[in-house]
Amino acid sequence: MTRDIQIEPLTKAAFAPFGDILDASGSPDKIINAGLCGRHHDKAVLDFGPDGRAGISIFNAEARRLPYVLDLLERHPEGSQAFLPMTGEPFLVIVAPDENGVPGRPRAFLTAPHQGVNFHRGTWHGVLTPLAEPGLFAVVDRIGASANLDEHPLDPPYVIRA
Repeated sequence: MTRDIQIEPLTKAAFAPFGDILDASGSPDKIINAGLCGRHHDKAVLDFGPDGRAGISIFNAEARRLPYVLDLLERHPEGSQAFLPMTGEPFLVIVAPDENGVPGRPRAFLTAPHQGVNFHRGTWHGVLTPLAEPGLFAVVDRIGASANLDEHPLDPPYVIRA
């Protein structure tokens, strides 16, 4: 048995309980660099906890296909995690509310080209799910000595459909 999830558009209101959308929509907040650059300022709340620091990593994830079988969610209790695509290809963003320490019903969003996301600390989410090659992302997340990963297998799994 599987459970179906329909993909939703990624909007600020729908995604707000889970994190921040990182994009350059709208007018820039500031014009800098002698008038040659628009700055979209302070787009995410980064949280690395009292014992962590910010780190930037490069992820190269294998592209997935729809329908996508979702059988695992994870969260990072010690810090936020931002995914910034290094290509113009959209990707799938899967999140779920926390229900007493376990994930509730997942939701799936499709980014627009050149959008990234920042998951708030402790947000249940799917693994990095690019839908095209290369699945190249800059990731800003917590670097620290303590464990920062909880995984939750989903049985039965969900199937995400376009």
